[in-house]
Amino acid sequence: MTFLYTFIIMLAFWILLSGKFDIFHLTLGVISCLLVAHFSRDLIFTDKTKKGRLPEAFRFIAYIPWLLWQIVLSNLSVAYYALHPRMMREIDPQIYWFKTYLKKDIALVTLGNSITLTPGTITVRIVDDEFYVHTLHPKFTSLIKDKMEGKIARIFGEAEK
Repeated sequence: MTFLYTFIIMLAFWILLSGKFDIFHLTLGVISCLLVAHFSRDLIFTDKTKKGRLPEAFRFIAYIPWLLWQIVLSNLSVAYYALHPRMMREIDPQIYWFKTYLKKDIALVTLGNSITLTPGTITVRIVDDEFYVHTLHPKFTSLIKDKMEGKIARIFGEAEK
């Protein structure tokens, strides 16, 4: 049953994004969605109930606008540091190390990708619960521990510390 639900979700998403409704493209879409559903059905529905990861998916979708706004703010900040004559001297690249309380693999990957998507920071390495992040300036690290980690913990139902 999880295969069927996954296939329907994938196909609906594919049709929504493709905008192609001729027989050739629909056939390719069905074949692609069948393959993806076969290999990834346990990612969306982790247990035998119909609920699975859908609540997490809805919380993640609600997280996306906040992340996009942080990307815009970080873009402006990096542009200011790069273009302002006096601020150029204040760029202080460094590797920032921290331990996270997140335990689920998907939460760790989401945090790492969110950090990398935010300008001025790049996730260099994740080892167990330790993150190594390259930053252009120490002020960019405050977003990670102060807000981003907590929001991701709420998405995946992990206890905040």
